[in-house]
Amino acid sequence: MQELIGKKKTEFNKLQKRLRRNVGSAIADYKMIEEGDRVMVCLSGGKDSYGMLDILMNLQHSAPVSFELIAVNMDQKQPGFPEEILPEYLSALNIPYYILEKDTYSIVREVIPEGKTTCGLCSRLRRGSLYGFARDIGATKIALGHHRDDLVETLFLNMFFNGSLKSMPPKLLSDDKKNVVIRPLAYVKEKDLSAYAAYKEFPIIPCNLCGSQEKLQRVQVKKMLADWEREYPGRTESIFRAIRNVAPSQLGDRELFDFESLKIEVDAELHAPGLYCPPINVVNL
Repeated sequence: MQELIGKKKTEFNKLQKRLRRNVGSAIADYKMIEEGDRVMVCLSGGKDSYGMLDILMNLQHSAPVSFELIAVNMDQKQPGFPEEILPEYLSALNIPYYILEKDTYSIVREVIPEGKTTCGLCSRLRRGSLYGFARDIGATKIALGHHRDDLVETLFLNMFFNGSLKSMPPKLLSDDKKNVVIRPLAYVKEKDLSAYAAYKEFPIIPCNLCGSQEKLQRVQVKKMLADWEREYPGRTESIFRAIRNVAPSQLGDRELFDFESLKIEVDAELHAPGLYCPPINVVNL
């Protein structure tokens, strides 16, 4: 028994170090957190946001810069939502937190027909409320819990259903230029977050607004990528590297690259007056 406990502890330590390294690298690469930042950490009650908060709190003690963390959960008034879980959890952590109450559930149910996907409208309403609240509390950064697999899935969702080549950037300036959104888990694999949540026994709160919605486009893309990964291990990581290694001249966006100005380079010396030009051989193909 002691040997088994010791093995699990060793596995957990390796996992925790890997997560801290991945998050630390993402923060450094994109300069996500700077000296004096007040970071609003958005908690949904899912494994990803719990893991993000836990890792950021650990990094806070050893980071080369000083920054604040404020946890914020948005209670969207879904029926049966266990509203006591997050306050109890956050109080035990001794971290500043807010529970933002907004009845977006009623709006979504009123607007979206029964059986249709609710996630799009739900996320827009939630995002708008959180952006406004971030300004109210003086947050300089908004941390969201999207991980590497989310970024890859979003890339394919946009290609397959929106006809655009884009994903979720690790760092984003909002359209109104009043909020900076960061995704510290951008380098983290979802399976690592799942394992971490199991080790830490986070009090997970499932989203019961939409249920499982098995026909969601994201669910289908996730299944496709999982099938690819089983057949070709490492493919998801390769796709993620491609997101960070874009060659605009090898695509076709005329706004991103100036194709119209492309011209061959002419060697002036070869066309100087009086310069001998060898005869041209005609080849019949």
